[in-house]
Amino acid sequence: MKKFLLSFCIVSSSLFVFSEDTVSDIFKPNYKNQLFMDVEVALAEAQSELEIIPLWAAKEISSKANIKYLSQKDIDEEHKLVRHTLVARLNVWKRSIDAEAAEYLHYGATTVDIWDTVLVLQIKDSIDLLIDDLLEIEDYLLTLTKDNLNTYMPGRTLGQHALPITFGKKTSTWLAENRRNIERLQHVQSKINKSGILKGAVGSYLGLGDMAIETESLMMQKLGLDEPSKDDWHGIRDVFAEYALTLAIVSKSFGRIGNELTLLQMTEIGETEEYLGSRSVGSSTMPQKKNPRGPGDLIEYSRVIPRLSEIVLDDMVNSFERDGQKSDDELRLISIESEKMIDRAKPLLKELKVNKYKMRENLDITNGLILSQRLTFYLANKIGKDTANDLMHDVAKYALENNISLEEAALANKTIQENITKEALSNILNPETYIGLAVDQAQLIINEIESKRKQTK
Repeated sequence: MKKFLLSFCIVSSSLFVFSEDTVSDIFKPNYKNQLFMDVEVALAEAQSELEIIPLWAAKEISSKANIKYLSQKDIDEEHKLVRHTLVARLNVWKRSIDAEAAEYLHYGATTVDIWDTVLVLQIKDSIDLLIDDLLEIEDYLLTLTKDNLNTYMPGRTLGQHALPITFGKKTSTWLAENRRNIERLQHVQSKINKSGILKGAVGSYLGLGDMAIETESLMMQKLGLDEPSKDDWHGIRDVFAEYALTLAIVSKSFGRIGNELTLLQMTEIGETEEYLGSRSVGSSTMPQKKNPRGPGDLIEYSRVIPRLSEIVLDDMVNSFERDGQKSDDELRLISIESEKMIDRAKPLLKELKVNKYKMRENLDITNGLILSQRLTFYLANKIGKDTANDLMHDVAKYALENNISLEEAALANKTIQENITKEALSNILNPETYIGLAVDQAQLIINEIESKRKQTK
């Protein structure tokens, strides 16, 4: 799925479009520098509309809001002199702006407000791409679930066979969790969209004039953001922390899928297999091995991303109004790593091999013991719940100790013989007829998600 974002100042008289298609691109110098100019133009245009600065000055600033006037090489050279990231950019940019208009560039603003708003725009754009990625994952999970609604397999708890399920029931939980992650990102984006900021050095709008609140509101409108929060959040950064923690949750979801696919691909289980191409090599010295790679990568991402989120979370503890360390670099890293993780999951889930025969075969490896519950329920109606439960524990133990099937052990028990026919027992011990509402359950999840997808198109 091809993705791209457009960075531009929405109401500029001259529209400069800057397209990128990955989260990594959003944090590259050119994209960041373009966003910096977009923010400054939005400020100037808002101030001109409110008659704080001349309209001609805002138009001149807007006309030069192009990355060709702000090369990273020139910025680096200027930074060596002024040792200030924003002043270096302003100085370089002013070389291309009419001198009188340049007097109104960055008028009344403070550095941290500009960089905070740039970061908000970067995260907003990142979330757009990450949601697109998760929607693509949703496509693959929908297909995987539909194709395996009736693929019978053992349901396991604590590593042991528990009761029969279908693989579609299993993947429907991945599908539902992925949808919740999409909604989590949408929720945190609604807060990011309110986090554009122009409140001055200590967050009280000093230096921005009597119309500062109106200027801030109009500026964010021009940047495509929502009405900004009125509190000064710069020293708090809880919304950024929520974003990082949301990505940590997303990573754990993929870590869980990776862990389960690693286990399902074990030699002793063999129910799924990662497609690695016809010429892939599992081991340099053991030709028989088909080592899972994507699942292990997902597990690793699920360890790294939460560690980055902890650093962003720690950044909520700052001193006074606007002091403290900023976790911009960790926010950049966590955004990029999250996209890498999802990109790693795409081919794994799209091309996953499902060994339906092996899944069905594995249902029988306990010689029918996986149906013990069903036989217990049947007998409970005949001899009482507690009596049936105690009886079946003895029968299951007898089957295990003598390495025989549950059917054989049951037929050797006098009480069971008196309460069920051999034909009825055989029907009860068919695992394909004891999956509860697994298929209906998975289908309901499919229907719900497809309905949500239609609503957003």
